[in-house]
Amino acid sequence: MEIVYRPYFDPEFDTLIERIHPPRVNIDNDTCRDCTLVKVDSANKHGILLEMVQVLTDLDLVISKSYISSDGGWFMDVFHVTDQLGNKITDESLILYIEQAICATRRGSKEVRTSLGREVRPPHVSKERTALEITGTDRPGLLSEISAVIAELECHVAAAVLWTHNTRLACIIYMEDDCKGGTVAGVNQVAHVQAQLENVLEAHHREGERRSVRVTAPEAGRTHTERRLHQLMASDRDYEECCSSSSGGGGRRRQDRHRDGIRVTIDYCKERGYSEVNVRCRDRPKLLFDTVCTLTDMQYVVFHAAISSKGPIAIQEYFIRHMDGCTLDSESERRRVAQCLTSAIERRVSHGLRLDICTDNRLGLLSDITRAFRENGLSITRAEIGTHGEKAVGSFYVTDASGQDVDRDVVEMVRREIGGTVTVVNESPGRPPQTTTRSIITSKSSNVEEGQSNVVEDRPRFSLGTLLWSQLERISGNFRTIKS
Repeated sequence: MEIVYRPYFDPEFDTLIERIHPPRVNIDNDTCRDCTLVKVDSANKHGILLEMVQVLTDLDLVISKSYISSDGGWFMDVFHVTDQLGNKITDESLILYIEQAICATRRGSKEVRTSLGREVRPPHVSKERTALEITGTDRPGLLSEISAVIAELECHVAAAVLWTHNTRLACIIYMEDDCKGGTVAGVNQVAHVQAQLENVLEAHHREGERRSVRVTAPEAGRTHTERRLHQLMASDRDYEECCSSSSGGGGRRRQDRHRDGIRVTIDYCKERGYSEVNVRCRDRPKLLFDTVCTLTDMQYVVFHAAISSKGPIAIQEYFIRHMDGCTLDSESERRRVAQCLTSAIERRVSHGLRLDICTDNRLGLLSDITRAFRENGLSITRAEIGTHGEKAVGSFYVTDASGQDVDRDVVEMVRREIGGTVTVVNESPGRPPQTTTRSIITSKSSNVEEGQSNVVEDRPRFSLGTLLWSQLERISGNFRTIKS
């Protein structure tokens, strides 16, 4: 018998440098009058920029400026942040969470509450939910059919999130067995759920159209929920319809794309040996997360960057190389990066009327809500729903069947069918929800005279939708990175 010797690799070797030089996060409230500086100093590793941006955006913090440098194997970054109300970060528990969250172990992190009242917890993965991931061609009533099948199979929807973009759909649903409780376990049960949902997708798909249904058990080390949605959309190639025409450049060393107010320009910086990516678009919450997430998942390293906001416009400048050290030399590669960045920016820009819903949680609730939308001729462009104690809390963006604004009489009929509390939010695409005019309609308002149910607010206020993500993070935590 031949003895084969293999070299031994310490499983903790990858974190050795980080343990020798642990990240340092400093919160500075003295330097700037109108914002807090979050300074990060750490040994560099791929994805560390995304980790820090993810921490700040999960806390509902607004990043107005950022200066990034990771050349020479060391990462240094400065973020200018405020809360959603424009105030500095002064809460000690929030500061402690930020300081600890960048560390690999996150030991000592406690639950904290943001300025909008949302709870933030360390991302532990629940072992009691099964994740269902669906991608395919979007069409009216699809989420209603999916949720109806899940209810018929006696599976309870604990949380769900859906994005649509460029006629494509990505949906993540967390399920539990309503009869036995816990995960949807067993090979036969999982295969049955998957087969039934594949039938739903196949029923209206034309030959050759892409679709996918995956049922995954909870596992540790998964990717952030919103990052996973970006990955699902990108794997479904929703970016292919972005930037179909070019303007300006198009030469061998330049790629310039302009679509719906989004301008992405890619140049070659000969002096520094980088590819220079410039993004200009309307500013909105989580914009930095979306662009950094896209570059990171495409295996690009950000060596230097400058991020700023000028009024309603955001300007981002990145100096990048691929992980193998190469710049974006080919026209096709530059075009693909421009398309993916444009698509990532567009995915979160929700179109339609936003309905914030709070009602008693029950089996088949998502099926009932989405059926009410479908029967009243409404299409869902984006959805987020989760549980908060005995309540189900969620936000739905809806349009009519032709993609136009929803009639308020239709909203009233939907409200009566759903029950609970329905908050109507009038929003323009890309604008932060806290600056919008809101109308409150509740199922208990039958004794309130017409006209008194509408409340107009000029100041930011807490939204029911802010409760959702605390539950999603608690339920699901993370998802595994998709393989292309």
